[in-house]
Amino acid sequence: MVLTPRLSPPTTPAAPTRHSFPAQPAHPAAVEANEAIRALVDARAGQDWSPVESAAYEVLLIEWAAATQGTAGDIIEAA
Repeated sequence: MVLTPRLSPPTTPAAPTRHSFPAQPAHPAAVEANEAIRALVDARAGQDWSPVESAAYEVLLIEWAAATQGTAGDIIEAA
């Protein structure tokens, strides 16, 4: 698997649309998993991933998904 680096978010916020959602507090476990996903992806950007790295990525995605479940209405953006 080869991933490309993510782009930095724009410095000015985009104008709200009718599909915008208000900012909501993130779950600490989701934030932690998201940060670990970003670190892994950034560290290996543009390179092939080993089977161990791919498995670690899958585990982190499962942890993130589990942390974002359970509270109706919460929307948390993935890496």
